[in-house]
Amino acid sequence: MTDKEPREEKTAALLRAAALSAPGERITVEQLLEPLKRRAFGFLLLLLAIPNFIPVPVGIGGIMGVLVVGLGLEMLIGLEQPWIPGFLKRRTMSRDGLLRFLDRIAPFSGRLEKACKPRLQRLTRRPFTFISGAVMILIGLLLALPIPFTNYLFGGMLVAFAFALVERDGALLLAVWASTLAAVALSATFSHALLKFFRDLV
Repeated sequence: MTDKEPREEKTAALLRAAALSAPGERITVEQLLEPLKRRAFGFLLLLLAIPNFIPVPVGIGGIMGVLVVGLGLEMLIGLEQPWIPGFLKRRTMSRDGLLRFLDRIAPFSGRLEKACKPRLQRLTRRPFTFISGAVMILIGLLLALPIPFTNYLFGGMLVAFAFALVERDGALLLAVWASTLAAVALSATFSHALLKFFRDLV
């Protein structure tokens, strides 16, 4: 998106419209992302945030974390649009489940959408996409680690990251970069303290 491009629909509205346009009760990842083109990185990141807000099997954070790392690597090497393996493109999700997710994050996403606008858009393009890719990898690694009570935190960071990419909001992107570095520092401190606690018990 260039600075002269017209303003597009808001993120949640586009995702809701895509879900409602599905002919059946389930929608494939490919159907959801196909019309989004360059905005697909942000939308895919938003989809990867979903399991962090709904009841899912234990260990799903690790799987989602690995997928976020993979997406970050694609951005890091400079892909304009995310490459998705065929088996993932064919994966389906419940349309009702997606709509419930959008309802659940509506208070958070609504505030984000009001705050988001195209600004500092240079930060959403190369070469700064390399920084975004590296930060995405960090978030994915944090999500994959078995750190208790962090799914909502890192899930929220993914949602903010996704909105920043889709809305081309460089200011929000800067905030996500900074908060990720802070989360890395806090996680390292917490993990060290937890390890020391268990060592003292032994």
